[in-house]
Amino acid sequence: MNRKWVVLGTVAAVVLAFVAGVVVFTNRSNQEVKQAAQTHSDALVRPHSPIFGNPAAKVTIVEFFDPSCETCRAFYPIVKRMVNASFGQVRLVVRYAPLHHGSDTAIKILEAARQQGKYWEALERALAAQPQWAAHDRPQPQMIWDLIGDIGLDMAKARADANGPGVDQVLRQDIADMQALKVDRTPGFFVNGRPLREFGEAQLKALVEQELKKDGTLGTR
Repeated sequence: MNRKWVVLGTVAAVVLAFVAGVVVFTNRSNQEVKQAAQTHSDALVRPHSPIFGNPAAKVTIVEFFDPSCETCRAFYPIVKRMVNASFGQVRLVVRYAPLHHGSDTAIKILEAARQQGKYWEALERALAAQPQWAAHDRPQPQMIWDLIGDIGLDMAKARADANGPGVDQVLRQDIADMQALKVDRTPGFFVNGRPLREFGEAQLKALVEQELKKDGTLGTR
């Protein structure tokens, strides 16, 4: 056999084996996440979790979110529009997944703002300026304090709360739940307890639509 065709055949076989391996790994990972969501359903929503939308909505999008994550920033307006366009049928529950250096500090600042009822204002300020403070080689999450200085916070109280035990407990709980649910990248979405298997805007919308069409009440409140 021509040596060229032998080489090409070998390369093709290696590529096919690699693709097959990726498919098997992805399917196994998806199955593990699905099983984790079923086993640890109580880890999806906690009493402290920020909620956007109707608290009694039929469909709950749980997002494991990292304020330093560029994709989380890109998806924030997308998910917000989905909730706003649902006529009260969809809500967003934010959970934290601090996978980038400095994200834990950013989360603590956001949580301090939440304790004064200014969570969403603080979050949007932080996301708008994310390229400035969240550079992965040299993050500067303390810059967020300057970004939210005029939204009506008692800044002395907020700085104290950010370093207090209550906020620390929230962060620890979300990290524990993230690990229990096998979330290893952000954003990580669950819709009524079902993990988003193939990531993308269209895929998320499709999963939400599937849940909206179902009869019955939400099982993961």
